[in-house]
Amino acid sequence: MTRDLTLGDLARIDADTIEAIGSLQMDEDAFRLFYERTARPVWAYLSRATGSARLADDLLQETYYRFLRASGRFEDEAHQRNYLFRIAANLVQDARRRRRTDALSAAEDEGACPVASSQDAAVDAQQRVDLGRAMARLTARDRDLLWLAYANGCSHREIARSLGLRTSSVKMLLFRARRRLAALLGGGPGR
Repeated sequence: MTRDLTLGDLARIDADTIEAIGSLQMDEDAFRLFYERTARPVWAYLSRATGSARLADDLLQETYYRFLRASGRFEDEAHQRNYLFRIAANLVQDARRRRRTDALSAAEDEGACPVASSQDAAVDAQQRVDLGRAMARLTARDRDLLWLAYANGCSHREIARSLGLRTSSVKMLLFRARRRLAALLGGGPGR
């Protein structure tokens, strides 16, 4: 017999989550809530960064496995989230090292889209293909910076924590990554 959760139950679970943050291990309810809040953005990051939904599924599982095995203390849920993205970024780099030659073809395959019925859909599809190809030609760090900043909406501090950078350098690195992407898309600085 199952019962629906009440607001009081959710408040209790959130209080338990806060307590679990300070401990070395999360209990099952705290982890479930944390997973529900973070799994979708982590998977989206992994999928975009690797160019493969199947690989993103595998890396997502490995990310949470490594997160649970880590024996660190976290200040708050944002710190946990940043640590989780750092693990994911490391796994992406490892996957890139293993499959360096397949990265470009996977990005092009992901961008391919069946012929659309309207002209606007065709233009949108072409722009997605162009963006996918341009992103594939960027460095891994530039892709990660742009994805975390604009797809996930992370702050400069979160990006710095996730990628192991200094917070003060993120703004300039994002500027340069945007400029390189614009140049690859044909809209260089003079346009």
